[in-house]
Amino acid sequence: MAKITAAMVKELRDKTGAGMMDCKKALVAKNGNMDEAVDYLREQGLAAAAKKAGRIAAEGVVESYIHMGGRIGVLVEINCETDFVAKTEEFQELARDIAMHIAASNPQYVSREDIPEDVIEHEKGLYRTIAINEGKPEKIIDRIVEGKLDRFAKEICLLDQPFIKDPDISVGELLTAKVAKIGEKISVRRFVRYERGEGLEKREDDFAAEVQAQMNQ
Repeated sequence: MAKITAAMVKELRDKTGAGMMDCKKALVAKNGNMDEAVDYLREQGLAAAAKKAGRIAAEGVVESYIHMGGRIGVLVEINCETDFVAKTEEFQELARDIAMHIAASNPQYVSREDIPEDVIEHEKGLYRTIAINEGKPEKIIDRIVEGKLDRFAKEICLLDQPFIKDPDISVGELLTAKVAKIGEKISVRRFVRYERGEGLEKREDDFAAEVQAQMNQ
Protein backbone atom coordinates (compact mmCIF):
# COMPACT_ATOMS: atom_id res chain seq x y z
CA MET A 1 0.00 0.00 0.00
CA ALA A 2 1.44 3.34 -1.08
CA LYS A 3 1.95 6.01 1.55
CA ILE A 4 -0.55 8.84 1.14
CA THR A 5 1.09 12.17 1.98
CA ALA A 6 -0.45 15.56 2.71
CA ALA A 7 1.22 16.89 -0.44
CA MET A 8 -0.53 14.23 -2.54
CA VAL A 9 -3.88 15.09 -0.97
CA LYS A 10 -3.31 18.79 -1.64
CA GLU A 11 -2.34 18.12 -5.26
CA LEU A 12 -5.50 16.10 -5.84
CA ARG A 13 -7.60 18.78 -4.18
CA ASP A 14 -6.05 21.44 -6.43
CA LYS A 15 -6.79 19.29 -9.48
CA THR A 16 -10.40 18.50 -8.64
CA GLY A 17 -11.67 20.97 -6.05
CA ALA A 18 -12.96 18.04 -3.96
CA GLY A 19 -12.79 18.02 -0.15
CA MET A 20 -9.62 16.97 1.66
CA MET A 21 -11.17 13.80 3.13
CA ASP A 22 -12.64 12.82 -0.23
CA CYS A 23 -9.23 13.30 -1.85
CA LYS A 24 -7.53 11.16 0.77
CA LYS A 25 -10.19 8.47 0.39
CA ALA A 26 -9.71 8.45 -3.39
CA LEU A 27 -5.93 8.15 -3.10
CA VAL A 28 -6.25 5.30 -0.63
CA ALA A 29 -8.76 3.54 -2.89
CA LYS A 30 -6.41 3.88 -5.87
CA ASN A 31 -3.18 3.12 -3.98
CA GLY A 32 -1.73 6.58 -4.52
CA ASN A 33 -2.24 6.70 -8.29
CA MET A 34 -3.08 10.35 -8.96
CA ASP A 35 -4.74 9.90 -12.37
CA GLU A 36 -6.90 7.02 -11.16
CA ALA A 37 -7.84 9.02 -8.07
CA VAL A 38 -9.01 11.90 -10.30
CA ASP A 39 -11.20 9.47 -12.28
CA TYR A 40 -12.49 7.96 -9.04
CA LEU A 41 -13.59 11.36 -7.76
CA ARG A 42 -15.26 12.16 -11.08
CA GLU A 43 -17.14 8.87 -11.01
CA GLN A 44 -18.27 9.46 -7.44
CA GLY A 45 -19.28 13.01 -8.28
CA LEU A 46 -21.32 11.94 -11.30
CA ALA A 47 -23.08 9.29 -9.23
CA ALA A 48 -23.86 11.82 -6.50
CA ALA A 49 -25.11 14.33 -9.07
CA ALA A 50 -27.43 11.72 -10.59
CA LYS A 51 -28.95 11.03 -7.16
CA LYS A 52 -29.67 14.74 -6.69
CA ALA A 53 -31.34 15.17 -10.10
CA GLY A 54 -34.83 14.48 -8.72
CA ARG A 55 -34.64 17.00 -5.91
CA ILE A 56 -36.53 20.29 -5.85
CA ALA A 57 -34.37 23.33 -6.59
CA ALA A 58 -36.46 26.44 -5.97
CA GLU A 59 -33.82 28.82 -4.62
CA GLY A 60 -31.11 30.51 -6.65
CA VAL A 61 -30.54 33.76 -8.53
CA VAL A 62 -31.61 35.67 -11.61
CA GLU A 63 -28.32 36.86 -13.08
CA SER A 64 -27.89 39.57 -15.70
CA TYR A 65 -25.07 40.25 -18.14
CA ILE A 66 -24.62 43.22 -20.47
CA HIS A 67 -22.07 42.96 -23.27
CA MET A 68 -20.48 45.29 -25.84
CA GLY A 69 -21.70 48.58 -24.42
CA GLY A 70 -25.32 47.52 -24.24
CA ARG A 71 -25.52 45.68 -27.56
CA ILE A 72 -26.34 42.29 -25.96
CA GLY A 73 -28.18 41.64 -22.70
CA VAL A 74 -28.95 38.37 -20.90
CA LEU A 75 -31.17 37.36 -18.00
CA VAL A 76 -30.85 33.80 -16.72
CA GLU A 77 -32.43 31.98 -13.78
CA ILE A 78 -30.10 29.48 -12.07
CA ASN A 79 -31.68 27.36 -9.34
CA CYS A 80 -30.28 25.51 -6.34
CA GLU A 81 -31.82 23.92 -3.24
CA THR A 82 -30.99 26.40 -0.48
CA ASP A 83 -30.69 30.13 -0.05
CA PHE A 84 -27.35 29.53 1.69
CA VAL A 85 -25.78 28.09 -1.47
CA ALA A 86 -27.43 30.76 -3.65
CA LYS A 87 -25.55 33.44 -1.71
CA THR A 88 -22.12 31.83 -1.99
CA GLU A 89 -19.52 33.43 -4.24
CA GLU A 90 -18.99 30.15 -6.10
CA PHE A 91 -22.67 29.85 -7.06
CA GLN A 92 -22.91 33.50 -8.06
CA GLU A 93 -19.76 33.19 -10.15
CA LEU A 94 -21.31 30.16 -11.87
CA ALA A 95 -24.43 32.20 -12.66
CA ARG A 96 -22.31 35.03 -14.10
CA ASP A 97 -20.31 32.60 -16.23
CA ILE A 98 -23.46 31.02 -17.66
CA ALA A 99 -24.99 34.42 -18.41
CA MET A 100 -21.78 35.43 -20.20
CA HIS A 101 -21.79 32.13 -22.10
CA ILE A 102 -25.38 32.76 -23.27
CA ALA A 103 -24.42 36.22 -24.49
CA ALA A 104 -21.49 34.82 -26.48
CA SER A 105 -22.93 31.53 -27.78
CA ASN A 106 -26.59 32.46 -28.33
CA PRO A 107 -28.30 29.16 -27.42
CA GLN A 108 -31.96 28.83 -28.34
CA TYR A 109 -33.04 26.33 -25.67
CA VAL A 110 -31.84 25.11 -22.29
CA SER A 111 -31.84 21.39 -23.17
CA ARG A 112 -32.78 19.02 -25.99
CA GLU A 113 -36.08 18.29 -24.26
CA ASP A 114 -37.06 21.92 -24.86
CA ILE A 115 -36.76 21.77 -28.66
CA PRO A 116 -40.29 21.78 -30.14
CA GLU A 117 -41.22 18.63 -32.01
CA ASP A 118 -42.05 20.57 -35.18
CA VAL A 119 -38.53 22.02 -35.21
CA ILE A 120 -37.03 18.54 -34.89
CA GLU A 121 -39.23 17.14 -37.67
CA HIS A 122 -38.37 20.09 -39.93
CA GLU A 123 -34.64 19.51 -39.44
CA LYS A 124 -34.99 15.76 -40.01
CA GLY A 125 -36.83 16.36 -43.27
CA LEU A 126 -34.21 18.86 -44.40
CA TYR A 127 -31.28 16.54 -43.60
CA ARG A 128 -33.01 13.59 -45.29
CA THR A 129 -33.64 15.61 -48.46
CA ILE A 130 -30.01 16.76 -48.56
CA ALA A 131 -28.75 13.19 -48.09
CA ILE A 132 -31.01 11.90 -50.89
CA ASN A 133 -29.93 14.71 -53.23
CA GLU A 134 -26.30 13.87 -52.49
CA GLY A 135 -26.94 10.28 -53.55
CA LYS A 136 -26.34 8.70 -50.15
CA PRO A 137 -27.34 5.01 -49.87
CA GLU A 138 -30.83 4.58 -48.38
CA LYS A 139 -29.55 2.20 -45.70
CA ILE A 140 -27.36 4.87 -44.09
CA ILE A 141 -29.63 7.90 -44.49
CA ASP A 142 -31.29 7.46 -41.08
CA ARG A 143 -27.87 7.34 -39.43
CA ILE A 144 -26.78 10.46 -41.30
CA VAL A 145 -29.95 12.29 -40.24
CA GLU A 146 -29.49 11.33 -36.58
CA GLY A 147 -25.86 12.45 -36.65
CA LYS A 148 -26.76 15.84 -38.13
CA LEU A 149 -29.63 16.22 -35.67
CA ASP A 150 -27.23 15.54 -32.79
CA ARG A 151 -24.86 18.25 -34.05
CA PHE A 152 -27.79 20.62 -34.49
CA ALA A 153 -28.85 20.08 -30.86
CA LYS A 154 -25.30 20.67 -29.64
CA GLU A 155 -25.24 24.01 -31.44
CA ILE A 156 -28.55 25.39 -30.11
CA CYS A 157 -28.96 23.81 -26.64
CA LEU A 158 -27.24 25.55 -23.75
CA LEU A 159 -26.40 22.39 -21.81
CA ASP A 160 -24.81 20.76 -24.88
CA GLN A 161 -22.70 23.72 -25.96
CA PRO A 162 -18.94 23.77 -25.21
CA PHE A 163 -18.44 26.08 -22.23
CA ILE A 164 -16.77 29.26 -23.50
CA LYS A 165 -14.24 29.41 -20.63
CA ASP A 166 -13.30 25.73 -21.03
CA PRO A 167 -14.36 24.27 -24.42
CA ASP A 168 -13.23 20.78 -23.34
CA ILE A 169 -16.42 20.47 -21.28
CA SER A 170 -20.05 21.27 -22.02
CA VAL A 171 -22.18 23.61 -19.92
CA GLY A 172 -24.06 20.52 -18.73
CA GLU A 173 -20.81 18.90 -17.58
CA LEU A 174 -19.89 22.14 -15.80
CA LEU A 175 -23.18 22.01 -13.87
CA THR A 176 -22.66 18.33 -13.01
CA ALA A 177 -19.21 19.11 -11.60
CA LYS A 178 -20.65 21.94 -9.51
CA VAL A 179 -23.43 19.67 -8.19
CA ALA A 180 -20.82 17.13 -7.12
CA LYS A 181 -18.70 19.79 -5.42
CA ILE A 182 -21.42 21.90 -3.79
CA GLY A 183 -23.68 19.01 -2.85
CA GLU A 184 -26.98 20.44 -4.11
CA LYS A 185 -29.01 20.12 -7.27
CA ILE A 186 -28.25 23.03 -9.61
CA SER A 187 -30.22 23.71 -12.77
CA VAL A 188 -30.77 26.37 -15.41
CA ARG A 189 -34.49 27.02 -15.47
CA ARG A 190 -34.80 29.63 -18.21
CA PHE A 191 -33.06 32.50 -19.94
CA VAL A 192 -33.70 35.33 -22.34
CA ARG A 193 -31.14 36.99 -24.61
CA TYR A 194 -31.62 40.39 -26.22
CA GLU A 195 -29.54 41.79 -29.04
CA ARG A 196 -30.00 45.41 -29.98
CA GLY A 197 -31.85 45.81 -33.27
CA GLU A 198 -32.53 42.08 -33.60
CA GLY A 199 -35.58 41.47 -35.79
CA LEU A 200 -35.76 45.05 -37.03
CA GLU A 201 -35.08 45.92 -40.63
CA LYS A 202 -32.49 48.61 -41.12
CA ARG A 203 -33.55 51.71 -42.99
CA GLU A 204 -32.26 51.94 -46.54
CA ASP A 205 -30.08 54.97 -45.76
CA ASP A 206 -28.59 53.19 -42.71
CA PHE A 207 -27.73 50.19 -44.86
CA ALA A 208 -26.16 52.37 -47.55
CA ALA A 209 -24.08 54.21 -44.98
CA GLU A 210 -22.85 50.93 -43.53
CA VAL A 211 -21.83 49.61 -46.96
CA GLN A 212 -20.03 52.87 -47.77
CA ALA A 213 -18.15 52.75 -44.50
CA GLN A 214 -16.96 49.19 -45.27
CA MET A 215 -15.82 50.25 -48.73
CA ASN A 216 -13.81 53.11 -47.27
CA GLN A 217 -11.89 50.88 -44.88
